Amino acid sequence: MVFSIQEQERKIFQVISAKATALGYPAYVVGGYVRDRLLARPSKDMDIVCVGDGIRLAEEVAQTFRPIPRITVYKRFGTAMLKHKDLEIEFVGARKESYRSDSRKPFVEGGTLSDDQNRRDFTINALAVSLNEEDFGSIVDPFGGLHHLEEKIIKTPLEAGKTFSDDPLRMMRAVRFSAQLGFTIEAETLNAISKYRQRIHIVSQERITTELNKIIETDKPSIGFKLLFDTGLLEIIFPELTALHGVDVKNGVTHKDNFYHTLEVLDNLCKKTDNLWLRWSAILHDIAKPPTKRFDPKLGWTFHGHEVLGATMVPRIFKRLRLPLDHKMKYVQKLVHLHLRPISLTKENITDSAIRRLLFEAGDEIDDLMLLCEADITSKNADKVKRYLENYELVRQRLKVVEEKDHLRNWQPPVSGELIMETFGISPSKEVGLIKTAIREAILDGVIPNEYQPAYDFMLEQGRQLGLTVR
Repeated sequence: MVFSIQEQERKIFQVISAKATALGYPAYVVGGYVRDRLLARPSKDMDIVCVGDGIRLAEEVAQTFRPIPRITVYKRFGTAMLKHKDLEIEFVGARKESYRSDSRKPFVEGGTLSDDQNRRDFTINALAVSLNEEDFGSIVDPFGGLHHLEEKIIKTPLEAGKTFSDDPLRMMRAVRFSAQLGFTIEAETLNAISKYRQRIHIVSQERITTELNKIIETDKPSIGFKLLFDTGLLEIIFPELTALHGVDVKNGVTHKDNFYHTLEVLDNLCKKTDNLWLRWSAILHDIAKPPTKRFDPKLGWTFHGHEVLGATMVPRIFKRLRLPLDHKMKYVQKLVHLHLRPISLTKENITDSAIRRLLFEAGDEIDDLMLLCEADITSKNADKVKRYLENYELVRQRLKVVEEKDHLRNWQPPVSGELIMETFGISPSKEVGLIKTAIREAILDGVIPNEYQPAYDFMLEQGRQLGLTVR
């Protein structure tokens, strides 16, 4: 089978081929780029393996491109990377690897193309395309990777236990590729993930979370999460999520399995948005249901306050998973905290004040919050789903009307603390806070409009009630 090469790729490959030939280095394009091109998927990363010095080959190739790209060299790994147009091209000398039991960082020594293919994680990533004059464009496939691409199978090139024991991150990658490509993990490979799952402890949290995020970014993340759950990896890397699994029965009353409900909410949301952090809010929206679960003889199973406790759990989970502890974390925390609020607004006779307060608290996240709430409808009753969605549409309309009238999204008080202090000739104090709070509540309750003059007059009245005089 011959690898189909596009014109831009052919020119790059011909340059690499010419330089590799001049140096006496047999060269090949390998790995994910080959896999994705065979699957007609876009790829911006190209890996070149040569039987020789990869860094020297990169330096020679770079001199032929215009403008000459800067080369990033990683001497410890014998690799060099350069950017050309929209491609990142990495060069490495063919190598073989050996591992210690307590580390996924290999001992590396020079090797053949066969050695290099042996060290690859999966057969579909061990494919190589020759850039050599005598067989340019031909595919080197020692492990049946082409067949596995056609059959949509994830399989390790060597014995699965050794592959995963040597580098346990490959277990996460197997799940990720299965979710990304819609491939099935071959039975022996899948069993090895379960058997060697404890080896994941030697992998850095950052690398684990990178793979987890890539799973979350797939079109249907539930595929990856179910594989992580079934193999036991999820219990190790994300125990709070597995704690959602299971159904309790008391007095004949059950509740839904909140683990599978969460995955369904996540999949629903992914149909509408590729926002990673909004997807994280779906994963964490019910995360506090296990510790808040109670049985009430009259009400059945309840999870009162799970949105509040869940919001307090978000920073701890983000910190452990090495997720960013910045505005992204606060964004997820806000959505978890507010995810039940729009539901209450679907009831009749909801006041403008309640709408104002939600706008005030949600700010610019109000639209994302509504997307999350709509994704949270997982009933199998089509009529019920239709009714809920219609109710949410009414809430959206109310939100729009109140927002246009009161301008409360990302609200800033029309009267500042500085103006209060200047007006009454006081320093920062309890009175300043009381007046600011009173103004805010009056605006949210609709007592005064969200405008400067009414707020200023209200400030004067509040100051008089507190015994303050205008300076």
